[in-house]
Amino acid sequence: MAEEKESTSIPLSQAENGGDDPEDPAKSPPSSPNSSTRKACCFVLQSWVSKKFMTGCVVLFPVAVTFFITWWFIQFVDGFFSPLYERLGIDIFGLGFITSLLFVFFVGVFVSSWMGAAVFSVGEWVIKRMPFVRHLYSASKQISAAISPDQNTTAFKEVAIIRHPRVGEYAFGFITSTVTLQRETEDEELCSVFVPTNHLYIGDIFLVNSKDIIRPNLSIREGIEIIVSGGMTMPQVISPQERFARQKERIPLNRMM
Repeated sequence: MAEEKESTSIPLSQAENGGDDPEDPAKSPPSSPNSSTRKACCFVLQSWVSKKFMTGCVVLFPVAVTFFITWWFIQFVDGFFSPLYERLGIDIFGLGFITSLLFVFFVGVFVSSWMGAAVFSVGEWVIKRMPFVRHLYSASKQISAAISPDQNTTAFKEVAIIRHPRVGEYAFGFITSTVTLQRETEDEELCSVFVPTNHLYIGDIFLVNSKDIIRPNLSIREGIEIIVSGGMTMPQVISPQERFARQKERIPLNRMM
């Protein structure tokens, strides 16, 4: 008899609730309209806050990166001459940075003269005789020559678009030189196109027929920015130079008419 009483006994909490399971959705009371409206408002507010937060991150990220790199560059350049001023007892932040800029400016002025060019050529001759340093110097000189304001024979000539690696796909590159391929029937004019594969430091060289090259209306600086940024600065419309020239010729005619 005692065992039957224990098996048929019901807990007091279940007896008060009438034996209903509060977690059962079929037996739970229906939600009121106010609670559903409150949940919808919370969802809209949460999505609006997250969207505005991401917008702020997108806006502030390039600003923060630019500020960080600029600040690091100022401290790096300032460190060249700031120890000299510290020994002289002058502690002014930014004075070393200004001195470095003036030093670079006067180096450019000095190298532009015949005496500076002679001194620079001697130093370059010594560097090119060093086993490992000459390769680093040659690579860095080619990159700096590409963005140099002076027209150098080793600089990038034009921005080029070639069909690579298969039909229907294109690659950005830079025309570095022209080559004449001598054949039995006729000579073929080829262009040496440098296609970067790792920013501007490493790339492939292709010899492409000059007729098969698309020459866009982009400057060398714009082409470098497109490659370094991973294509994020790519213009929405790219026109060949011939078409752009024809469009410029049509504009004055339309104005005259």
